[in-house]
Amino acid sequence: MPVVRAVLVLVLLLSACGPGGPEGTKLTVLATAELADLGPVLADLRRDTGVELAMDYRDTMTAAAELNRGFDLAWLPTGRFLRLRDAEPKLTTSIMLSPLVLGVKAGEAAKLGARPTWADIADRAAGGGLRFGMADPHVSGSGMAALIGVATAAAGTGAALRPEDVRCDRIQGFLAGRAFDAPDVSGEYVRRQDEAGGIVAPEAAILALNASGRLREPLQVVHPRDGSVLEDYPLMLVNPDRRAAYDKVVGWLRTPAAQRAIMDRTFRRPADPAVPRRAELAAPIGDPLYFPDRQEVLDRLLRAYDRAGTGRQVIFVLDYSLSMAGPRVAALRRAFAALSGFDRFYAGENVTIIRFAGQVLEERTVTVARQEDVDALQAVVGSADLRPHTAIWAALERAYRIAKPGASIVLMTDGENNAGPGLDAFLGGRHDAGPTYAIRFGEADPAELGRVTAATGGRVVDGDAESLTEAVKELRGCR
Repeated sequence: MPVVRAVLVLVLLLSACGPGGPEGTKLTVLATAELADLGPVLADLRRDTGVELAMDYRDTMTAAAELNRGFDLAWLPTGRFLRLRDAEPKLTTSIMLSPLVLGVKAGEAAKLGARPTWADIADRAAGGGLRFGMADPHVSGSGMAALIGVATAAAGTGAALRPEDVRCDRIQGFLAGRAFDAPDVSGEYVRRQDEAGGIVAPEAAILALNASGRLREPLQVVHPRDGSVLEDYPLMLVNPDRRAAYDKVVGWLRTPAAQRAIMDRTFRRPADPAVPRRAELAAPIGDPLYFPDRQEVLDRLLRAYDRAGTGRQVIFVLDYSLSMAGPRVAALRRAFAALSGFDRFYAGENVTIIRFAGQVLEERTVTVARQEDVDALQAVVGSADLRPHTAIWAALERAYRIAKPGASIVLMTDGENNAGPGLDAFLGGRHDAGPTYAIRFGEADPAELGRVTAATGGRVVDGDAESLTEAVKELRGCR
């Protein structure tokens, strides 16, 4: 009997140690849903250390708001969302890396060329040449990272985004290429791969899709030349009382063997630069783009995202009176020719050009679907038909007759009204479809233009040859 009791005691002791390992420790972890692919690695962690990570998977943006609900650890794509709320735990350790990139079919990659910029990608998307999927930035960290990357590149400051840098008119062309957005961009792309040319997603997600056998055509990874947002997947200690177990987990995850296992199973890059990378990960990450340091920037990005790519209407009312001959009309044509990249006319955008002198000379409307539509607009602007007199308010009245609610109207003139109805007659009508932005150059009356823009909610911009191009870019778009 003593021998039997001794055996029973030994069995009980052994059962207490496994399957939870030598110590049987369990840590609750608030985790982003994309880390579900780490299951086999976490099983090895438990076997080797005795520490079990009980993962509670959430959408990234939801998880960032639920940190202080009794969790021991948090494991998100980045701690920057928490930093904006001054809620990032003091102890964090980066475990793996994955840049936000574009994954496209071979044909699309060839059209983009080698190492395109975000502006090049936006140009293809705006012209209807690239249809892509992306994660919904309201719930996904990678979706928000895509917005940050595009908006940062569009701002062109080389620094972290400021609230004033986030303008819907700079990113709407890129977003016009959205074939879909979804919480699970990879799964949605598998279902809709015939209608989309690629996805904007972490590099690891694209490589995992290629290896899954679910794609009819693999995706090529495109690292934009001007950089991208880098996800570094920090493991964060939320409950300081679990520091010893946290250190044990981090120590194991940062070993070369564990880093290789993470890379082989998930296609995320090792955080340890000494660990050799797989062939698919040989391309350099490039310069990471700065992450915004103000929550207001993220809020503005979401508002711009919700408003962009909806086919808004913009009407250009262009003065082609004789006084425009020479440098002035040449500057106007250059301004339109410069609309490219982030600033180009985009697929779905409804554009009208009204040319006027003593009366309306020409009116052309297109809904942009391909490059030929943009060329047709350029042909109107390129007209050499200049005539006497200037009927500013008659032309602007025509613009408001065809304007739909939410439209933007851009008036360019260099003279004073000397034909058709006067300003008071114009202002006596109803002009609430949208604001007029007046680009003034030459002898145009600033007081009269100011009255019109104030009445419609717009403003006056001086449009000399130097600033006209920038004014055209700024004043068109979703406002």
